[in-house]
Amino acid sequence: MDTLLKTALVVDDDPDIRKLVGTYLKDLGYTVSEAADGRAAIKKLDQERPTLLCVDLMLPESSGYDVCEHAQKSPALQGLPIVMISARSMPEDQAHAEELGVREYLVKPFTRSQFVEYVKRAIHGGLG
Repeated sequence: MDTLLKTALVVDDDPDIRKLVGTYLKDLGYTVSEAADGRAAIKKLDQERPTLLCVDLMLPESSGYDVCEHAQKSPALQGLPIVMISARSMPEDQAHAEELGVREYLVKPFTRSQFVEYVKRAIHGGLG
């Protein structure tokens, strides 16, 4: 993976979270693209085909679930590592996310080290 171009799509309606996550990813060597809502995220997924998706659950237009479902159904995005970032910590939310291909589910608020750990696990297959 390290020899390939590392690109990430960060999807969150909060610009501060997008900036924070983007900074962490840039420090990991990623080129970062952003989307503020689910509809824009789906469009960018199809156009850019990132190597990592970090997506909030609660989004305007389409939910994070919808974004993950789109990625799962797209042949070009098969196996895309997905980290869902959400303030919702209910087990059913995490279970539903896993059904849609999410490898790691990170609950807000989180630290830089937690984020980095979750991204690395997602890239290497996730722990489920």
